[in-house]
Amino acid sequence: MFRQKLQQKLQQRLAPQQIQYVRLLELPAIEMEDRVKQELEENPALEEGADPTAEHGEMNGAGEDENGYTDDGEMDLSLGDYMTEDDIPHYKLAEMHDREDRHEDIPFSSGISLQEYLLEQLMLRNLSEREKKIGEYIIGNIDDNGYLRRNLIAITDDLIFKAGEDVSESDIQSVLTVIQDLDPPGAGARNLQECLLLQLEKRQQMPYTQLAITVLKEHFDAFVKKHYDKIQRNMDIDEHELKQILQEITTLNPKPGNSLTDNADTSIHIMPDFIVENNNDDLTLIMNQRGIPDLHISYEYMNMLDDYTKNKANRTTEMREALQFVKQKLDAARWFIDSIKQRQETLQRTMQAIIMLQREFFLTGDETRLHPMILKDVAQHSGYDISTISRVSNSKYVQTSFGIYPLKFFFSESTQNESGEEISTREVKQIMKEYIDAENKHIPLTDDILSAMLKERGYVIARRTVAKYREQMDIPVARLRKEL
Repeated sequence: MFRQKLQQKLQQRLAPQQIQYVRLLELPAIEMEDRVKQELEENPALEEGADPTAEHGEMNGAGEDENGYTDDGEMDLSLGDYMTEDDIPHYKLAEMHDREDRHEDIPFSSGISLQEYLLEQLMLRNLSEREKKIGEYIIGNIDDNGYLRRNLIAITDDLIFKAGEDVSESDIQSVLTVIQDLDPPGAGARNLQECLLLQLEKRQQMPYTQLAITVLKEHFDAFVKKHYDKIQRNMDIDEHELKQILQEITTLNPKPGNSLTDNADTSIHIMPDFIVENNNDDLTLIMNQRGIPDLHISYEYMNMLDDYTKNKANRTTEMREALQFVKQKLDAARWFIDSIKQRQETLQRTMQAIIMLQREFFLTGDETRLHPMILKDVAQHSGYDISTISRVSNSKYVQTSFGIYPLKFFFSESTQNESGEEISTREVKQIMKEYIDAENKHIPLTDDILSAMLKERGYVIARRTVAKYREQMDIPVARLRKEL
């Protein structure tokens, strides 16, 4: 039995204009410049430079009044009136579905890749076509660090099912041995131990080279864990000989694939989004607008729309299609200009809130003067949502008198000192780093000792918290910091 009923339901949906604003908000200055250039190329209704119609007053569009009606009384249509989400043009969808996650520090090299370099050398070897095919597949599985992360049995299965090549594990091992003989030394290794051994075996034999090979082959676990006394006892060597062996090993490259880019220009050009100047303790915020020109709507397109709307009596199918196209481009241009203005206002208010909360750092440049600050604090002072603050702080940089910093640098959790005062965890980490930098490397400071030293300074931090902060700073445990 069928029944009819009415049901009311509230549902939140982001309009295309809101999605565009969110996407633009995430872009750093250097990417924003490219985005503006892209929009100028794709939308003929958007032009660069001062608005030539500005001196005649603000207009909603050609022939429109403030209520959105044209001169002939016909209701003006906005882009959303005649276009559903499924009908959004391709150039808008490309932006809306742009990648969510943006990584801050992705090095780029214009030189030859490791895989291409290995393939060039492999083709010069005296191999059969079958062996070359196996070699190409092996090299395709070598990562950018130079390691073969796939085991040989899995490669044999891949070659059977994907390439139709019935090969044995010994066949693959034979070709892999050839690849491991190519430059850079160590490429094609399956683990760190094999990588270091390959480099030592290809190196000119020095007095301690064979002893270094013995250490890596027979005492690798003790070497990794820096159990040097155990290595000395098992190999019956003195401290001087051990130092020479370790010096031989530490000159090796644990990531041979990176050697190709050592001489390449892998530096990243950072364009700060904000500039904070200190003029006699008066902090001034400057928005970096370089690369983002003034934008305005095309006067020609506005006149074109005016002509189409006035010629209602003789409007053909082609003219209606042209009218829809022109109107779409004009609305898209307005959206883009409004989104940029909204983006600039959001960035400015957010950065002003950060400057207010971290004023002491911007005046002194002292990391220990940073206050505890989380996204919620900035959101409360700027009046925006936490998600908006998160997008603003992602991939953005600020130039100060003390250097250029990512906005994420200013965020940290809080802890309490002995007197119960709220302090930033960054302050504690900075003091920990100073202790570790000044430690005796023969007897490095353990987490327990660091905890006790911090307590003497008035920071009551548990040993497990010290270990957490140390790991966040990518500092190894005391045993691995030990030197002879």
